[in-house]
Amino acid sequence: MTAKIIDGRAVSAAIRSDLKIRVQALAKKGTTPGLAVIMVGANPASAVYVRNKIRACGEVGIRSFQHNFPADADPKAILDLIEELNTRKDTHGILVQLPLPPQFSISEILQTISADKDVDGFHLYNVGGLVVGDTVFPPCTPYGVVKLLEHEGIEIEGKNVVVVGASNIVGKPMALMLMQRDATVAICHAKTRDLAQFTILADILVVAAGKPNLIVPQMVKTGAVVIDVGINRLPDGRLVGDADFEGLKNKVSHITPVPGGVGPMTVTMLLSNTIASAERAA
Repeated sequence: MTAKIIDGRAVSAAIRSDLKIRVQALAKKGTTPGLAVIMVGANPASAVYVRNKIRACGEVGIRSFQHNFPADADPKAILDLIEELNTRKDTHGILVQLPLPPQFSISEILQTISADKDVDGFHLYNVGGLVVGDTVFPPCTPYGVVKLLEHEGIEIEGKNVVVVGASNIVGKPMALMLMQRDATVAICHAKTRDLAQFTILADILVVAAGKPNLIVPQMVKTGAVVIDVGINRLPDGRLVGDADFEGLKNKVSHITPVPGGVGPMTVTMLLSNTIASAERAA
């Protein structure tokens, strides 16, 4: 068996074409979607992510507002800015790039963002909405994974899904979103004993643990779908996921590469959430 390699870049490009049409429809109503991006400090990885997000906004016609602060910034300055952005009619989404310097309370920052502009999907209202199936904005990475599965025609209903990684950003919301689609979901994490006894049962395996080559072929059943959310830089500079891509690609039915799999979808779903916010406002 040779796996179908799920091309996240191609799926992302197709979705962005549709997003441009939605932006053009909003323009006819006199509305241009706006995304405010707040970055504190000069973390090199964060700078790259922010640059990619700003560029992606431009591609689909979203107006972006970048607000940069030094690493020693007073948290009150950022909180005051968020409060101002909450009221601005030209700003439909607010994103605070993580991680933040140690003087910040991340939960305080995220809860200050209006739930109506929380396009990252991290506000308690949106997280709680996932539980009851009524969130305003789904978190971007799990949302992107669901869109990849839908695009590939991979059935979710009734399937055994194993999510490896229990973070608030990916693992937990991923499990909730797949449960809403009637999958049977198990969540594994750093304290799970004998991880392989769970992963071997998965029809769909979503890995978001941040450990290179954590998932090897003998841990996965033949014909499974593997969605690799992990991104790790090896000492030689290569980027790899959490799964042994080379070992798995001749055993599973579908697999996402790293890079080029889930990553592009995360940014695309951020754009989608921002446009959805503008549509609600209009």
